[in-house]
Amino acid sequence: MSTAAPERMPALYLSHGAPPLADDPVWPGQLAAWSADLPRPKAVLMVSAHWEEAPLAVGATTTAPLVYDFWGFPEHYYRVRYAAPGAPALAESVRKLLRTAGTPVQDIPDRGLDHGAYVPLVEMFPDADIPVLQISLPTLDPQRLLEIGRRLAPLRDEGVLIVGSGFFTHNLRALSSDGRVSSVMAEFDDWGRRALEARDLDALLDFEHKAPAGRLAHPRTEHFAPLFVTLGAGEADLGAQRSVIDGFWMGLAKRSIQLG
Repeated sequence: MSTAAPERMPALYLSHGAPPLADDPVWPGQLAAWSADLPRPKAVLMVSAHWEEAPLAVGATTTAPLVYDFWGFPEHYYRVRYAAPGAPALAESVRKLLRTAGTPVQDIPDRGLDHGAYVPLVEMFPDADIPVLQISLPTLDPQRLLEIGRRLAPLRDEGVLIVGSGFFTHNLRALSSDGRVSSVMAEFDDWGRRALEARDLDALLDFEHKAPAGRLAHPRTEHFAPLFVTLGAGEADLGAQRSVIDGFWMGLAKRSIQLG
């Protein structure tokens, strides 16, 4: 029996797409190639744009039904299954880390993975054999989310892959079935790339004012918010930050990054 310590995991922020991501000719392969290059996680901790709950909530720690939090899609998207094992030990570690820091935590034990969590996991870990825990966004305040990420950072040394799941730009009025990219989406994506490469946390935290047309790229900021949990969890590796996936999908920037 091996007693080797778990390999330290990176922290990720990914653009999770929508249920039709599975039908894209390129993106699923990019996610699969990304996961193939990662150490195998002991567990995955997901923070998705699609679960806002305060105080911070810990979801199901046993296999629970998925949350199909989308409407008007073809029936087969509602038949997707992802029965990953629960992660009760990880849930307990999350509670301890956050409560010790004064962050209240509640449990919602019947809350399964939403599409911001399971859509990319289906592509990255299709065997669904790695325990997964989802926690909520208790706020959209970037600084508070950064602090939560910092508190969760020790989990990386226990083999936990921390994943913030959102969308690098998210204005549904900019969706384009022909792939046309508006100048707003392109400029925000370029600004974000440069800010990340420069390790300019101050600018990123104030993106609504510092980025070009920040409030047009994100009329509501829940899809950018998970980035700050990732940045907090991976702050020690900010200098090694890299974009693993870039480009656009239906007019929205799908930039996804890795720290560590």
